[in-house]
Amino acid sequence: MDLGIQGKVALVLASSRGLGQAIAVALAREGVKVAVTGRNADGLQQSVKLIEAAGGSALALTWDLADKSAIDQMITRVEQELGPIDILINNTGGPPPTPAAGQDPALWQKSFNDMVLSLISITDRVLPGMRQRGWGRIITSTTSGAIAPIKNLAISNTLRAALLAWSKTLSAEVAPDGITVNVIMPGRVATDRLRQLDEARAQREGISYDAVVQSSLKQIPMGRYGDPQEYGDTAAFLASQAASFITGSVIRVDGGQIQAI
Repeated sequence: MDLGIQGKVALVLASSRGLGQAIAVALAREGVKVAVTGRNADGLQQSVKLIEAAGGSALALTWDLADKSAIDQMITRVEQELGPIDILINNTGGPPPTPAAGQDPALWQKSFNDMVLSLISITDRVLPGMRQRGWGRIITSTTSGAIAPIKNLAISNTLRAALLAWSKTLSAEVAPDGITVNVIMPGRVATDRLRQLDEARAQREGISYDAVVQSSLKQIPMGRYGDPQEYGDTAAFLASQAASFITGSVIRVDGGQIQAI
């Protein structure tokens, strides 16, 4: 299926590994020119290699998304080297596991800056160009905890729920301009981040890592963890011409795990 986005330009945030990397590679397979970002230069080069192996071209940007002063410089570089940004994938790393009560307000503030305000600021930077051209895709990757809170991930649950409300509100504002705004929500997809969370749970509960995995699999009707490529392909579809009438939606990639309607 031709998704109709060959030659478009995408900025994929936090794409040196995991789900962001999978999205970048999926877009590259469709002929999209991709800018990848991350704080780890080695991870970024790995993303570039995967993109080139998929037949695409990539621009690697070493960028700490918490540094809002770098936004204009980085996006200007993408525009100069690849072209105007048509597709924005909003993605960030996750905060440390924490309960809801008793957290230092400074941690909440830092996490809000890193995970929410940074994405809003970047989106505001690219929106005028999308509006002028009459076409754009804004896709924000969150967590299933935003609608079904996950134990001991209170900061992630809370702040990513804020991104759902922001995305829904924005989608109505920019729909007349030919821009779609959607959210993709992973269940348990096999990434390094998921392994770290499973290992942390095993240590916290005094059980084996394998026991944690087996417990998790029982909650997933498909009986397995997701493949990052499946997540990337979902994002690529939402970025496509074929998805031009989908906006303001939350798409779950979870094997049926999330029980909320």
